[in-house]
Amino acid sequence: MSIAYISIGSNLGNREENCAQAIKLIERNGITVRKQSQMYETEPWGVKDQPKFINMAIEVETDKKSEELLRVLKEIEKEIGRTETTKWGPRVIDLDILFYNDLILKTPDLEIPHPLFHERAFVLKPLCEIAPDKKHPVTGKTVKEMSENLKE
Repeated sequence: MSIAYISIGSNLGNREENCAQAIKLIERNGITVRKQSQMYETEPWGVKDQPKFINMAIEVETDKKSEELLRVLKEIEKEIGRTETTKWGPRVIDLDILFYNDLILKTPDLEIPHPLFHERAFVLKPLCEIAPDKKHPVTGKTVKEMSENLKE
């Protein structure tokens, strides 16, 4: 079994319900949610002229390979109602793999660890709540260290 960390975000519709529904659908796909952070209301990142987000993070245990996990998450996004919008634009749900064990992977469809999460307080704060001592496999820094060093 593998351990992965997933970021969840929503800023359209019932944001809290969208995040809760994503967790239910993840579990229905045979993925065990071991930990989950509280929900945080956050300012948008990248494109500022849009509603505030609800963000959270979860730790999951899965027998799915990283690419299969990504496929499942993309299917869940579609099921909840996500459609393609502008980069960093508003969305009903956003599910990103932050870590997958200590895997370092870069393909056209998937990069693990997630390439920008260490710059984003809306990802680091909930992740730090559930995995402060998780080390980034490239930098060796813990989530807590990355969170403390973040320049907002």
